[in-house]
Amino acid sequence: MKNPASLLLIISTLILSSCGTPKKTSNENTLVKISTEYGDITLKLYDETPKHRDNFIKLIQEGWYEGSTFHRVINEFMIQGGGSAKGEDDPGYKVDAEILPQFFHKKGVLAAARQGDNVNPERASSSSQFYIVQGKKFTDDDFAAVEARTEIPVPEEHREVYRTLGGTPHLDGAYTVFGEVTEGLDVVDKIAAVETGRGDKPVKDVKMSIKIIR
Repeated sequence: MKNPASLLLIISTLILSSCGTPKKTSNENTLVKISTEYGDITLKLYDETPKHRDNFIKLIQEGWYEGSTFHRVINEFMIQGGGSAKGEDDPGYKVDAEILPQFFHKKGVLAAARQGDNVNPERASSSSQFYIVQGKKFTDDDFAAVEARTEIPVPEEHREVYRTLGGTPHLDGAYTVFGEVTEGLDVVDKIAAVETGRGDKPVKDVKMSIKIIR
């Protein structure tokens, strides 16, 4: 018969190992929740962009975003966060670009901010700066203007999404999109509508807390 004390230790170890960060199965995308005074935003991280997914998870686990703000907000465009609550812009490294054609800038996608092509031709992403697209709905005339500006055609399957849901097609192919909102698009709209001042910074801080929920 096993020693009761040893059996109790094994049971306790199993219980403790089941606690902590929520676990996901191999076929499930990681889900994170951004909590704000305007409500919660749930995001699914794409497994097809593993460098950005893993870096975002790492920063969340380290508490980088805890108490930080959406520091740049432009209605009908996007809401941006990524600095730390201590005022640091980013941790000081870049993440290799993972720009994939199937992920475009429809309303609600999560993407990584970066420096411009003139100093960053590889289009590597900031390690912490991110934005969630709000955008607007587009017409055929709008698409013509975008294509004239970018010299890149907008695929018809993307156009249909931009017509009905909205987004920012002029950013397609230039920034890494690595997730999307699954719940809380209305919260994105609420944050995008706040009063802003110089540098598109909200007059009243919009603070966030981010945690991994799966």
